[in-house]
Amino acid sequence: MITIEVRDDFISAAVFGEFTLEDFKEFEDAVEYRNRFGGPVDVLLDLRGMLGFTIDAAWEEFRFARQHPSDFRRIAIVAEDDWLALLTWLESLFLEAEIKVFDSEEEALSWLKEGRNERGNP
Repeated sequence: MITIEVRDDFISAAVFGEFTLEDFKEFEDAVEYRNRFGGPVDVLLDLRGMLGFTIDAAWEEFRFARQHPSDFRRIAIVAEDDWLALLTWLESLFLEAEIKVFDSEEEALSWLKEGRNERGNP
């Protein structure tokens, strides 16, 4: 299950339980909607509640990243598992975005805000 909130300055998404293809399609729709009206987006992705993912969701993420390499500016991932650092590194091979893994949501939000301030956005 995924919850998504499209804000003025970033997309916030949290995954609970298993991350499925339907969840990823919902995330894709939010990114494409936000890109249509505001260009590349910042994303806060909270994976602390994720228990795993389906292979079709992983494949769709790979496909989407290859087709949309410049749709993201910064991706802040909040996670407790070290294996996500490896997945983040793999994802960074396909995306032009800055991607960082954080232990807390506060640190992730601060990093996203720092990026907006560097671009001159409040």
